[in-house]
Amino acid sequence: MVLHVLYLIFNEGYTATSGASLHRVELSSEAIRLARAVHRLLPEDGEVAGLLALMLLTDARRPARTGPSGELIPLEEQDRGRWTAEFIKEGVALVTRTLARSPLGPYQLQAAIAAVHDEAPSTEATDWPQILALYDLLERVAANPVVTLNKAVAVAMVHGPRAGLDALAVLDADDRMAEHHRLDAVRAHLLELAGARVQARAAYELAARRTTSLPEQRYLESRATRLN
Repeated sequence: MVLHVLYLIFNEGYTATSGASLHRVELSSEAIRLARAVHRLLPEDGEVAGLLALMLLTDARRPARTGPSGELIPLEEQDRGRWTAEFIKEGVALVTRTLARSPLGPYQLQAAIAAVHDEAPSTEATDWPQILALYDLLERVAANPVVTLNKAVAVAMVHGPRAGLDALAVLDADDRMAEHHRLDAVRAHLLELAGARVQARAAYELAARRTTSLPEQRYLESRATRLN
């Protein structure tokens, strides 16, 4: 429960659910500080180490995640030279050490996925088959709709956007994702990759209406406008 609460705090800091700013740095920084404290108390706990690694590897991207006006920059367009190298180094070391000696847990697996992303020089050069294999493991350890959503992107990168869209279909009947903008946003992205511009635009517009984050809303609206 403690780790879950810390992760919720971190996520709200990394992607604020509402307001004009994408980040609330005070929350993500405090979550990392507290995770470090728990790790010092429980240095042999694999999931504590995994959570700290996940936070570090995710927060490493924050400097490149927004533009000069606070606009959202997606992962594939980020300047990876602006990522925080010391966080990546520490996070990779943590996840490497804990995977070698601890039973697999969801935070460790998510950290491993983040490490693959952070060590890749570009989206195209990312080891997507490895990421997909890690998502397969994560689904077995801790299945939930967010894992399925993220896995669909990996499926698309390995097997093509139509396969990714097929992987998303199961979420349409999941009440936990009903009216969630992220489902619409991912569907829009995969439709765009598949060349279905009209459907992609409609999905981007729907996602923009459903999010309460202004930076996300502006980003999604801009993606829809590009497809006019």
